[in-house]
This record gives sequence, C-alpha cells and structure tokens, in this order.
Amino acid sequence: MEIICMESAAFFELIKEVIERFKLTQSPKEDKWISGMEAMKMLRIKSKATLQKMRDEGHIRYSQPEKKIILYDVDSIHEYLEDFVYEPFGTASGKILR
Repeated sequence: MEIICMESAAFFELIKEVIERFKLTQSPKEDKWISGMEAMKMLRIKSKATLQKMRDEGHIRYSQPEKKIILYDVDSIHEYLEDFVYEPFGTASGKILR
C-alpha cells in the first residue's frame, strides 16, 4: 500500500479543484432556444408586449418555426444584457464600450 502525505491546505485545494472539474462535466447545458416565458424571466420583464417590442426592434434574435411558436436565442439575450453593463470604476464614462 502506498501512502501520500500532504498539508491540509493542499488537500482542500485538491478537493476544491476536483469538485470544480466535476461540476463542468455534470452541469446541464443551457438550451440555445427558449420560450417567451423563459426569455421574459431572463430579462426580468413581465409584459409580453415588451418582449414583442424588443423582438420587433431587433434587440434580441428569435425563431418562429410555426405560427404560434416563437423561440428566443439565449446568446442574443446575454449580448443584449451585456450592452447595458456599467463598471463602477476604471472607465472614463463608467460604461463599457463594445
């Protein structure tokens, strides 16, 4: 039998790294296309009219595979939200320019 000895700090760091790697392999992947209700939840809006306005003005991408089915692109929602990120310090205007 082989025994490996290490400091407790190194042991806990090893355990932390193993858990992080496990999470990467086990985390469910986010869907590329989501429903209107899920899009509204991500955007923290309550009105379907607001969601439609964002769609009509081209702020977020969508797909309409059938007449009454509209799906929203998760990546475009993330990009839309990132456009309004403000940094508290470090930039001249306070807003990140893309």
